[in-house]
Amino acid sequence: MTNSRVDALDDGWLRPRPSRREYRADVILAIVIFALSLGSLELYDSAGFYPDPAPPWLGVIMVFLQSGCLAWRRRFPVWVLIVSAVVFMGVQILQVPEVLFSNIAFFIAMYTVGAWSGHRRRAMVSRVIVIVAMFVWLFSALLGTAFAQAVADMDVVGSVTPALAIGLVTVVQNLLYFGGAYYFGNRAWTAARERAALQDRTDQLAEERERTAAQAVSLERLRIARELHDVVAHHVSVMGVQAGAARRVLQRDPQQAAESLSAIESSAREAVDELHRMLTTLRDDSSPSGDASGPADEPSTHGVEQLHDLLDDARSAGLAAQLTVVGEPRPLSALVSITLYRVVQEAITNAIKHAGTSAAIDVRLRYRDLSVEVEVTDSGGTPKRGAGQGSGLGIVGMRERLSAVGGTLEAGPRTRGGYLVRADIPAGAAPATATTTLTESGAR
Repeated sequence: MTNSRVDALDDGWLRPRPSRREYRADVILAIVIFALSLGSLELYDSAGFYPDPAPPWLGVIMVFLQSGCLAWRRRFPVWVLIVSAVVFMGVQILQVPEVLFSNIAFFIAMYTVGAWSGHRRRAMVSRVIVIVAMFVWLFSALLGTAFAQAVADMDVVGSVTPALAIGLVTVVQNLLYFGGAYYFGNRAWTAARERAALQDRTDQLAEERERTAAQAVSLERLRIARELHDVVAHHVSVMGVQAGAARRVLQRDPQQAAESLSAIESSAREAVDELHRMLTTLRDDSSPSGDASGPADEPSTHGVEQLHDLLDDARSAGLAAQLTVVGEPRPLSALVSITLYRVVQEAITNAIKHAGTSAAIDVRLRYRDLSVEVEVTDSGGTPKRGAGQGSGLGIVGMRERLSAVGGTLEAGPRTRGGYLVRADIPAGAAPATATTTLTESGAR
């Protein structure tokens, strides 16, 4: 916290320094107390409060010191209390005819130590010392004469002697006076600390809301980017292969070229349909992209049931592709099913892009007791001209999808050639229940 007083003896909280406006308020308070003290001084003197009062000039100096020190009460609270206590005793000893505003100024000085002193132990010790000194002084200097006079001149008219009654009243008055200044000063400090803690929590909540909103925007951008990649990349790759095949056989085998063009048309239509479904979902306010059951990460209706169609597309592009299902098939949640489908789709897209149409693709879907696993391998081949190393966004997308269902991903070149993609998802997986473990070598 900037602009704060060092508080080595407290619990770590630093109260901000008073503002310029609060410093000006202290100066105004000192001026007002001084002006009122002058009026009170005149009234007490006119009423003959003391038989032999101090000279007027001395009274003015004393009330000036008593009220003037309040201008620095929040800058130097302990020193202001000491000065105020000394002047307060001087006013009584010198018989300055002013009691009311001297008491008020002394009360404010003691209150300020509790409310503003950064060193809490010093604040407590200084106030206790002043209070003890005041009680000792009051009983020794002021009450001695009063008690003696009361014993000499007054008879007992109640249950206690006049001297004892005066003493008890004086004790109660001073206990209330000093106890009130001590308590309210500490309470002001505690209230300021509570307000600061509340403001700090409010700021933290505001920052957390901003971070959450930024994360939500980022996640939504990633989700849209992943969907666009999955929808476009596969179909564009297939269409590119089909277009190349049609170009090569256009002269010698028009029928084969027509079939390739028909496959291009089908892939384009399917890509447009998926894009339309995705955009419809994004525009539909009644179907948010996430709810309590997990992220609605997929506008498509594809799943493991459409893996055969996916491999048919690969075969139409000229690849040798086969699907093997191991274990007893069982119903899967829509999120798990589309995740498996997208992993296979991305793996086939990568095989077409990097291994070419000469590669053989083997897809194995295994239903285990505790998980569902899909494994996609290609035999390697001759990459298409200009294929390059790849950006690795496909692997990133698969990792994000599996992370949403607590799955693991293994992706990398095989020792005997080709490429392996293996995804494993726990049975009954819920969204975002685990951290995805990714082993990568050679991003595609």
